[in-house]
Amino acid sequence: MDIFSFSILVYGTISLWLTGLLILFFSKKNIFFTKTSSILLVIGAALIGFYIISLWFYLKRPPIRTLGETRLWYSFFISTIGLIIYFRWKYIWILPLTLAFSILFLLLDFLKPEIFDQTLMPALQSPWFIPHVIAYILAYALLGIAMLISVWALIMFNKNKFDNNYLKICDNIVYFAFSFLTLGLLFGALWAKNAWGSYWTWDPKETWAFITWMGYLLYIHYRNYHKNAIKIPLLILSTSFIILLLCWFGINYLASAQNSVHVYSN
Repeated sequence: MDIFSFSILVYGTISLWLTGLLILFFSKKNIFFTKTSSILLVIGAALIGFYIISLWFYLKRPPIRTLGETRLWYSFFISTIGLIIYFRWKYIWILPLTLAFSILFLLLDFLKPEIFDQTLMPALQSPWFIPHVIAYILAYALLGIAMLISVWALIMFNKNKFDNNYLKICDNIVYFAFSFLTLGLLFGALWAKNAWGSYWTWDPKETWAFITWMGYLLYIHYRNYHKNAIKIPLLILSTSFIILLLCWFGINYLASAQNSVHVYSN
């Protein structure tokens, strides 16, 4: 695996998705063209999944150590979940949003490749490492889609075209994602105990992970007690995702994080 093979993945996936979307939006509901577009979109996501598996064998370790590797998983998860939502509820608008988001993360890796290092430091050689990272990335992908839906819903709300199903879908996604977010915290605590002798140290990454968790807990409680509210819960979702991104990417650039036990993910 090298940057050349990764560039083939990026160009191939983007080409398949753009072709699939163009066919879908201009097919005028023709069954043949609709099925063709669906096949192209699924193949594009499958290519990322195949690349991840191939990279796993090449590196001889799960490709979840660097930010570049987690971005690759994120791109796969968010595109796959977006396709599932489209096939389940026929929301065609979810496809360009999720696929564009997925392409963004592929391009970030393309511009800053960090996914070909075989080394795995001792602290990462823990049985809790894989479930911790996978649970978080899956939660992040689900919450990314919830954010996209919330932004779309806010736009529709301002145009007086709001559909109450938007919030219902966000609720279901957030409930599901929150369980993985919680598992990620718990697995991380068990991993920390195994690697560093303490479940929790208020490391900058841990602190912001907790703040992120609290943000989505706030959304859940607000929705429970204000069932008819629309704009505020949507704003909470969008704000919480910004906090999530700060936790995932932004913390690494803080001076206080330079001595963090999570610097291996730079």
